[in-house]
Amino acid sequence: MARVKLVLPEAYTFKTVLDVRVTEINYGNHVGNDRMVSLLHEARLRYLRSLGFGEFNIGGLGLMVTDLMVEFKSESFVGENLQFEVGVTDFNKYGCDFIYRVTCADEGRLVTMAKTGIVFFDYDDRKIARIPKKFLDLVRPEEKEIEAR
Repeated sequence: MARVKLVLPEAYTFKTVLDVRVTEINYGNHVGNDRMVSLLHEARLRYLRSLGFGEFNIGGLGLMVTDLMVEFKSESFVGENLQFEVGVTDFNKYGCDFIYRVTCADEGRLVTMAKTGIVFFDYDDRKIARIPKKFLDLVRPEEKEIEAR
């Protein structure tokens, strides 16, 4: 039983399906925790690409992950299709949280809930930066309290 619990909002705005390949399987014959983190990363990248961004080009800034929480609800196995629902929440002036709900697309079984906290990062100046207005306008157009760059 998980010692930490994620309580995530129902604010998922993007879906993608990834198939579980043999390279994701660990010695327990299911998706390894390190591989699930890589799959979450792929889902986040696909979401950003759907908005016309890349991880190093969001209004001239990149992303930096500051924290990660993954709660496993069930195993997933080779050949399964996993549906990743991705959303963005909990904004501050420098970043936000990407949230994820992962289900087995074929069965509807909940596999994983996760979040990654991110900040925007100016890789040229090596420092955090304010959320780009272009990003905020696309993912949270109603957000008025955040001072974007």
